[in-house]
Amino acid sequence: MPTLYTMPGTCSLSPNIAVAWLDAPVEIHNIPYGDQKKEYYLAINSRGQVPALRFEDGDVLTEAAAILAWLGATHGKESHAPGSRLGRKEAEALAYMTSEVHAAYGGHFNTQKFAESAAAQEEVKRKTYEKLAGHYERLNGVLSENGGEWYLGQRSFADTFLYVLTRWIEKTPLSIGDYPALKAFRACMEADEGVKQALARQAMEPIG
Repeated sequence: MPTLYTMPGTCSLSPNIAVAWLDAPVEIHNIPYGDQKKEYYLAINSRGQVPALRFEDGDVLTEAAAILAWLGATHGKESHAPGSRLGRKEAEALAYMTSEVHAAYGGHFNTQKFAESAAAQEEVKRKTYEKLAGHYERLNGVLSENGGEWYLGQRSFADTFLYVLTRWIEKTPLSIGDYPALKAFRACMEADEGVKQALARQAMEPIG
């Protein structure tokens, strides 16, 4: 059975939710924060990041979008197929969320990598939050245009990563209240049994 390595507070929650939704035969191994840099985990993923999906033959798949694609292809329904309309839109949405939006958080989580002086770091943060505000406006708009319940109008893996982003906003000066569709979406996700299961497996709590 493959093992999905997760860590509290990270985007590994996204494939964790997908595993719960699919009831896929994947073991969840939640590691404490800091263990991603320890020797035992670096032997699994030398970049010291989660998520990582380790197969029984020792092969390891990293990156949330890649793991979600494997889950969909292996355990999902036809709607997750790359050639289906939802599959194409799902891939596009995940590419945007996991690259552009996630990458924009670099200025928040790792400010010191972008500037050394305190003044320069404050400028990096200011620009970061401006960029993130634009991303959240776009996400809120797409969700609203598609009915407000699911990002693409019907449930997809894009919703698993969007939920992560609606949690991360609480770490910034931005307010989820400025994005009403996203706020309502987060509340609905936290009422979902699969999301509850994934949060518990990852030692996390709903935001409420």
